[in-house]
Amino acid sequence: MAVDEARINRLNATTYAFPRHEQTFPALTAPEIERMRRFGEPRSFQHGDALFETGKPGPGMFVVLSGNVSFTQRDGLGRVTPIIDQGPGQFLAEIGQLAGRVALVDGRAEGDVETLLIRPDKLRALLVAEADLGERIMRALILRRVSLIQGGVGGPVLIGPASLGSMARLQNFLSRNGQPHHFLDPETDKDAADLIARYSASRDDLPLVVCPNGTVLRNPSETALALAMGMIGSHAHDKLYDVAVIGSGPAGLATAVYAASEGLSVAVFDSRAYGGQAGASARIENYLGFPTGISGLALAGRAFNQAQKFGAEMLIPVSIKSLDCSKASGAFALATECGHTLRAKSVVVASGARYRRPRIDNLEAFEGRGVWYWASPIEARLCADQDVVLVGGGNSAGQAAVFLSTHARKVHMMIRGGGLGASMSRYLIERIEATPNIELMFNTEVVGLEGAETLERVRWRSRLAPDEFTLDSRNLFLFVGADPATAWLEGCGVQVDRGGFVLTGVQSGEGMRAVPHLETTVPGVFAVGDVRSGSVKRVGGAIGEGAQVVAALHGFLADNENAPL
Repeated sequence: MAVDEARINRLNATTYAFPRHEQTFPALTAPEIERMRRFGEPRSFQHGDALFETGKPGPGMFVVLSGNVSFTQRDGLGRVTPIIDQGPGQFLAEIGQLAGRVALVDGRAEGDVETLLIRPDKLRALLVAEADLGERIMRALILRRVSLIQGGVGGPVLIGPASLGSMARLQNFLSRNGQPHHFLDPETDKDAADLIARYSASRDDLPLVVCPNGTVLRNPSETALALAMGMIGSHAHDKLYDVAVIGSGPAGLATAVYAASEGLSVAVFDSRAYGGQAGASARIENYLGFPTGISGLALAGRAFNQAQKFGAEMLIPVSIKSLDCSKASGAFALATECGHTLRAKSVVVASGARYRRPRIDNLEAFEGRGVWYWASPIEARLCADQDVVLVGGGNSAGQAAVFLSTHARKVHMMIRGGGLGASMSRYLIERIEATPNIELMFNTEVVGLEGAETLERVRWRSRLAPDEFTLDSRNLFLFVGADPATAWLEGCGVQVDRGGFVLTGVQSGEGMRAVPHLETTVPGVFAVGDVRSGSVKRVGGAIGEGAQVVAALHGFLADNENAPL
């Protein structure tokens, strides 16, 4: 009876943890399971056997035919928490199993269990072939990941002060990549304080990151954390892809969705997280089809999952160091920062732009310690009831100012020019003017930063007078434009304009060959989105170019299908 009561308690807890329970855990009917059999293979388990384990690659999606499977969370600190039980008619997976990622929870058989295992490639085929059933499954997989993120279930434990710059850096990285995690503050959690003492961690070592398998990392880089968490696949360098997409902003994600849905093998690379600069936007209100607005992260997350549904491989975070267009190996060769070389028959440059760093004294010293280039809920929490300074006059700056005004005591918005009309949408201007705790400061610029370990004061001046002033602020947000991320193209033959943006649609000395609008000066290499010279620098425009380039890719690949490899 005790076991039954424990199970009932877990199921009752599930109703709270997963508020959209019926959509998150839909029950399959017998006819639906029969339709799924052609995609799967039978698997049997005895009591206590693991169907999947935290931190290890999952084999795919299990459909329970008989018996029960219990799910528990294991966080690397030895803490095991029951999550939910699943029985006949349930399917066991979350969105990570579309790509065979590591499991975020443990699943073990309670008694004898009979299942149908649908491996990742077959799962993607099922989602496409069985439209109505696939829609229900896809929605459930996404909702399960969302619930894990909201509940901090699975993933690493970050240990350190909440105000620490590197804590915000790693939280932002994990959040932007849709990875569940939670953090413990040593000032309020004894286990966290004990762990810091055990590792004799100095402030430079913080935050400590405890992976689900118990591995402890000291203030790791994003790439080191991704490797420890199994976020990066290790087999991509063995393949020849039809298309390599460099950058996973709106343009790159659109390319991936349309190319993969039309049968091309696609690999997408990004040095940090999917969504690009748009992914850091608090709210996008002028994108077609979303009259109430949508956050950049939500929009990018939908596209990211959609690309995986069609089979695109998402290699994030993987930095591309250089592009070799000589085709010495019969294909374009992309060298990564981690030492691998990957091959593709065509390349789409969608690397966007990197945040511009203005000339401000001590700027580098305070990056991540009070200086930010985006405004997510993580940074907003650091600004609660404080005065903050925001620099910039474009739409991104306007969206950030409105968002931060709901957390900060006051937002001092500094603009180099004399107004906002030339660079910001009218609806944002009106909203800013109507927000009482946003102060507009025209013809002003930040010239220096002051503080000890973290930012404490901002030095600024009017562009109309030489006098300098200081403003007490622990957080400075910079939205002053971006420079194209094209350094990795140097020496490959792809031409750029004076600003470093990629030129497309230009005759390259090959006679009368018609050059597609989005093709660069190297045949087979295309450019879309903000990185392209002449692009409109809008989310809608980037997505349109990402979709448009697929027709050119098909044309190039068809013309070169008999080329030797």
